[in-house]
Amino acid sequence: MNGNDPIATLRIGLIGSGFIANFHLQALVSVRHVAVTGIYSPTAAHREALAAKANALEIGPCRAFASLEAMLISGEVDAVWIGVPNFARLDTMREIHRLVTSRWAKLVGVACEKPLGRTLAEAREMLRLAEDAKLLHGYLENQVFSSAVQRGKDIVWRRAVPACGRPYLARAAEEHSGPHMPWFWQGRRQGGGVLSDMTCHSVEVGRFLLTKPGAPRSDLKLVSASATVGNLKWTRPEYVKRLKDMMGPEVDYASRPAEDFARSALTFLDPDGNEVMVEATNSWAYVGAGLRILIELLGPEYSMEFSSLNTGLKVFLSRDVTGGQGEDLVEKQNAEQGLMPVVENEADIYGYVGENRHMVDAFRHRRQPIETFHDGVAVAEMLMALYRSAEIGRVITFPSPELETYVPPVARP
Repeated sequence: MNGNDPIATLRIGLIGSGFIANFHLQALVSVRHVAVTGIYSPTAAHREALAAKANALEIGPCRAFASLEAMLISGEVDAVWIGVPNFARLDTMREIHRLVTSRWAKLVGVACEKPLGRTLAEAREMLRLAEDAKLLHGYLENQVFSSAVQRGKDIVWRRAVPACGRPYLARAAEEHSGPHMPWFWQGRRQGGGVLSDMTCHSVEVGRFLLTKPGAPRSDLKLVSASATVGNLKWTRPEYVKRLKDMMGPEVDYASRPAEDFARSALTFLDPDGNEVMVEATNSWAYVGAGLRILIELLGPEYSMEFSSLNTGLKVFLSRDVTGGQGEDLVEKQNAEQGLMPVVENEADIYGYVGENRHMVDAFRHRRQPIETFHDGVAVAEMLMALYRSAEIGRVITFPSPELETYVPPVARP
């Protein structure tokens, strides 16, 4: 095989063994020319369990490694997926950079979960390290790769835009009843609250839908950002107690809350100088069947709409059907009775299958994906502008140099 031939089977090492790593394993079952050959996590039991799951799914052979260095220098992985918590991503990237630039590790590429950094400065450093190590880099924003988003964008831009003009408004919302791990709730470790955790999805899927197919994402020029954040549910005394009971005493929303609601608006100029907008609503205060994703695209004579809970499959369970709590019907499930939507293949519907298929194909052929660390930096800049707008109560206009060192209030010491 020469340097121009595609890699026959891309060997992936997963860094992290939590919730998101399990989603990637589910997705990779549906991807060709790939094997998960390594798992690293600081918790031995977790990495061993995930490696066993990969082997049970027959997407290995996979083994657990006792250190990140051991996995990277093993010669058994061609690319790595960073899925560790937000506060550990930059240190992980520094270790990858150290081993690749010293030639101990030979990697083709690195992919990282969203958001790329807790601040714009962290995101820029992630990008610098990847490029200095001469690695291909992919930004793992799953909603961009949702089959509904991909198909909807194709139809709108192919059928409607040539007749009536470009779309001018993308709306996106992601809401559920709260994260599943304590660090998500802690502003300093996560980087913020719901705006950091979930608005990162909404602004990027909106920007993607408004961008002409095949055009760089920089085709849209960001000109302003405004946001409002609030604490609607989890600072109420009964929910402060409930949160401590679920997540432990270190998550104390009576003394150090992060926002559980965010409303955001971003204005761009398209190549013709017309204003286009992304509007996002995100919360950890939504109680319904479970996780709800809403995405809309509007243009002069057309619209597109997707709702993850408007499923074709529903089940009804009467009050006589009892059992333990679970997430077997929908992610962040809030009930086990009544008329319930069933998201029958979450890894596909939420975009993880398409995301992994695209990243594997790009790295195998040694080309940059359509979502790179550059997009992760752009998202970080948007998020910091939104936090700053919410903090000072006014619209942020661009360029805005202050964002380079900005830290959201809930993430400050």
